[in-house]
Amino acid sequence: MHPKHISINDFSYHLPDERIAAFPLKERDESKLLVYKEGIIAEDIYKNIAQYIPENSLLVFNNTKVIQARILFQKQTGGVIEIFCLEPYETNNEYSVVMGKKATVRWKCMIGGAGKWKSGSLQKEITADKNPIENMAVTLTASLVEKLSDAYIVELSWQPAEKSFAEVLGIFGDIPLPPYLKRKPETTDKERYQTIYAKHEGSVAAPTAGLHFTSAIFESFEKKNIAKTYVTLHVGAGTFKPVKASNMEGHEMHSEWMEVSIETIEQFLCHQTKNIIAVGTTSLRTIETLYWIGVKTIIYPDITSSALQIYQWDVYEAPLVETNYNSIEALKSLLQWMKKNKQHRILTPTQILIAPGYQFKMARAIITNFHQPQSTLLLLVAAIAGDDWKKMYDYALENEFRFLSYGDGSLIFVK
Repeated sequence: MHPKHISINDFSYHLPDERIAAFPLKERDESKLLVYKEGIIAEDIYKNIAQYIPENSLLVFNNTKVIQARILFQKQTGGVIEIFCLEPYETNNEYSVVMGKKATVRWKCMIGGAGKWKSGSLQKEITADKNPIENMAVTLTASLVEKLSDAYIVELSWQPAEKSFAEVLGIFGDIPLPPYLKRKPETTDKERYQTIYAKHEGSVAAPTAGLHFTSAIFESFEKKNIAKTYVTLHVGAGTFKPVKASNMEGHEMHSEWMEVSIETIEQFLCHQTKNIIAVGTTSLRTIETLYWIGVKTIIYPDITSSALQIYQWDVYEAPLVETNYNSIEALKSLLQWMKKNKQHRILTPTQILIAPGYQFKMARAIITNFHQPQSTLLLLVAAIAGDDWKKMYDYALENEFRFLSYGDGSLIFVK
């Protein structure tokens, strides 16, 4: 069955509010771990995860860093307007460039209380006495540029102009906790809603599968000759976008920017006969997208960088679905294309939807948290485990597992 015809109602379960983890555990690696392989479920904690991963495996981590994307402005009348920075809206949308911009920047945003913002600019200031580290006043101004169908374009400008946008967000922004946590961010969230290996700023949601990992776990991988590598996919707010259509054909999958170096792709090529394990749904979507981009370079040897993007249904329809290339052929072709075009990395959006019926090309397993009912993330889990996703989630509910971003997780091998 084509995933367009999937009914999202078939991927539902009852998730009581008390099973949603509002806060993380004191120790990252004490979270519970469900292990699913060949129909069998086992239970442990993350601290012992190396025991369940085959030697010589390659783990793929998403090293994106969550930005403090939520900014609150208070009008003189007392009303509060919340600006949530979704993604850059610049000529060059490369995150490292945008985060380093000075003086002014434009972003696509969601606005809470938009009805209160009829005209004019919003402004907020931090005084020198409240900014003791730098001992200077900083002012941020927001101007409404355009209303889109699903968001707004906002121009943000600041003084002193020599500050970068990353610095400005660090001063004025809050960590954007998922809405289902139903609480305001606390000081500890700045550290705990971030992986220990976070590096490249750009996400408005954490790659939550990685929140459980510690230096001690990484040491246990080394002892077992388990390698690790990093990709970057900036997680957008669309990861929380509910599926409102009855069939998936009516749902538009969110698009997210991914970046993978040529060295990492060479690593993948070396591990094709071994186990590649994705840490998180974002890492999985990234490495599976890489395969299909490689196939595109086989079909269209002169393809341009702008045409590499994988769209929602591409992997289920002609011409891609009619090919029968293995992952080694696809990656070799991609490397040849990169060298020919003097590209040192792949930088492109991906809109890939992984749902039941998808045939995995790169990943042999995934490490992931427990996801919301009727979500595209749950569809991805079902693509890996088949109907056994229900058995896994029933087990987790019956055995006091904690759900969603700050909850427990699972290691699921492709069925």
